[in-house]
Amino acid sequence: MFRKSLLISVLLILFPIFAIYAQDENPAEDVTGTKKEKVDTASLNVRPDFWFGIGVETAFYSASGLAYGGSFALGYGSGSSIGLKASFFSDGTELKIMEVDLLLRFYTSGRNAKEGHFIQLIGGASLINSSEDFLGFFEFPSKIGVLNAGFGTGWRFLFNNILFVEPSVRFGYPYFAGLGVSAGVRF
Repeated sequence: MFRKSLLISVLLILFPIFAIYAQDENPAEDVTGTKKEKVDTASLNVRPDFWFGIGVETAFYSASGLAYGGSFALGYGSGSSIGLKASFFSDGTELKIMEVDLLLRFYTSGRNAKEGHFIQLIGGASLINSSEDFLGFFEFPSKIGVLNAGFGTGWRFLFNNILFVEPSVRFGYPYFAGLGVSAGVRF
């Protein structure tokens, strides 16, 4: 029942978005059949740039080894983006980490860039646990809550101006370094 209602909700949200962007932005004729001039809307950059991605990551949260996990992020902007990211990590034993971060991204190829090399500032909170009380993952309040901060760099490969893949690396505190790849969609 829950899955069915979730699927219906997602379809009701996504259908209008796809219907709007599937329309021809430059019809050659109007309703009366009169020819119209073509306008280069690509140069106008009228479409907003919302993006959403899901990824896999690994990070050095301790000197003893790596923590593995996944993440999802959403953001807005071209040339520079602002966004939110949530990541979940585990080292396979008792160490479990949840990060909630604010992202500030700058593309090095220009003000209207939507792909290519980027530099990213990352900041937020890390909740670190070594028990399994909340849904088998977290105890609230967490045993250790720390602010995290760092920077990263990566590359966005854009396909058909909608889908993307982003390999990235990051450095910061309380993790030493991290490596990840994400895939997503632009709206």
